[in-house]
Amino acid sequence: MSNAGRGDEGMRRRGSWRRSFKAVAWSFFGVRRSSDYEQDVSQLKPQHVIVAGLVAAALFVALLVLLVRWVVGSGVAA
Repeated sequence: MSNAGRGDEGMRRRGSWRRSFKAVAWSFFGVRRSSDYEQDVSQLKPQHVIVAGLVAAALFVALLVLLVRWVVGSGVAA
């Protein structure tokens, strides 16, 4: 059955992992154009965004832990 003539209600969300990580990265940075935001809302799958957000947060925390260990281990913080 064709989706022609159904408008937006017949359009499926076809989000990709790459677009999800890109949207999460922009949200971490805090800058996003409203047109890009609207496009993300209409196309990305919420499950992808949640998983991408959790992965990005875990990587951010791991990076901070490694940075602190490096600074403390180098003796700069002493």
